Amino acid sequence: MTRDDAIAAAAREFDSGEFQAVLARRVARPTESQNPERAAELAAYLSDEIAPAFAAMGFRCELLTHPQALAPFLYAERIEGEGLPTVFGYGHGDVIRGLDAEWREGLSPWRLSTQDGRWWGRGVADNKGQHTVNMRALAQVLAARGRLGFNCKYLLEMGEETGSPGLRALCERERGRFGADLLIASDGPRLRAERPTLFLGARGALNIDLKITARPGAHHSGNWGGLISNPGIRLAHAIASITTDRGAIRIPEWRPAGVPEAVRRALADCEVDGGPQGPAVEPGWGEPGLTPAERVFGWNAFEVLAFKTGNPQNPVNAIPGSAWARCQLRFVVGIDPDDILPSLRRHLDREGFADVALEADTAGMFRATRTDPDDAWVRWAAASLERTSSQRPAVLPNLGGSLPNDIFTDVLGLRTVWVPHSYPGCSQHAPNEHLPASLLREALQVMTGLYWDLGAGDTPR
Repeated sequence: MTRDDAIAAAAREFDSGEFQAVLARRVARPTESQNPERAAELAAYLSDEIAPAFAAMGFRCELLTHPQALAPFLYAERIEGEGLPTVFGYGHGDVIRGLDAEWREGLSPWRLSTQDGRWWGRGVADNKGQHTVNMRALAQVLAARGRLGFNCKYLLEMGEETGSPGLRALCERERGRFGADLLIASDGPRLRAERPTLFLGARGALNIDLKITARPGAHHSGNWGGLISNPGIRLAHAIASITTDRGAIRIPEWRPAGVPEAVRRALADCEVDGGPQGPAVEPGWGEPGLTPAERVFGWNAFEVLAFKTGNPQNPVNAIPGSAWARCQLRFVVGIDPDDILPSLRRHLDREGFADVALEADTAGMFRATRTDPDDAWVRWAAASLERTSSQRPAVLPNLGGSLPNDIFTDVLGLRTVWVPHSYPGCSQHAPNEHLPASLLREALQVMTGLYWDLGAGDTPR
């Protein structure tokens, strides 16, 4: 059988309802990693659902544990021979809380529903739909060729939605066994629903709490207004000093040296579009002189996630004693993550805000990663996607958001090529999570072609 035969078989599997039945079974499992009561369900997803599917493809499966993790990890490998390319796959079977009562009438997070050309259910986009696509694509190649033609190692975790506890330590422990030529995995959204996409890393992320505690308790605003400082006003001005009024970052250490030429070339034909349900890009916001794609994929962004002073639910005539804000820096390769907090401290002191206390969630920090867009493996993967879909894929140097990609690059030393099977309007992490059926169908064909090409004997070395 040929490459075209395998891709056609993948389309028939989708059209027959077989793929839908597999995904429906997986969506029905309430694998909420944020709910400690789901620990047994998390483990069962791997042992009862995923391990048998890999075993049916001739993979050797093993459940690996780590004391930091609520559930085990599933490691599956199929080694076909020395000298063959070795690909490392990754996915996660845990999901965000179902939020059952908030779904649209007629929908449930734990039932795969089809309406308006879309499939609805918790995990359809993040990440059950995505790793199901990849697993079924592997099965199609095996059925058509009788072998993969490459070595495959796959790791599935059940704690990504809670920060992947234990994943880094596990990869450090199993570094020798997890060795591969590159990672090919799927998570996150395409640039647009209709355009196949590659992304090569992720922006880093660090959450920082800023707090001013001026005095114990609040004091009557009539008696003390104009006599004592207002922490809400002080903190608002401190935050305002970090960026311009249009969101451009003012801290020198938080500003990249520039957008690398390879990144600029890769982003030249990438248009940011959230679709009909997404917000419109505001051309005057962020770093001036950059395209929207460069602003979100090639630059840093500082955001205020929450701000509290006084009693917002029941305001009273009193000057609050304290104010607090949770902020976030999304940053690209080239920023020293260990200097993010110290440079903010230096900036606030220079601006006269020594009274602002800082605390960063360094344990939950994601580090920025980016495979070179000119890497031979990137060009190979892009050519495969274009051959299958008949359109040039978007190549994003990194995802605008964050995921634990630095574990694969820094601990395992892998090039990373992500092929996302979602889109910006999918409502992941919210009620009514969904994907267009047409996107999933194309994704199954694209991945079948990619895995076929991986075993065809013409890959980079």
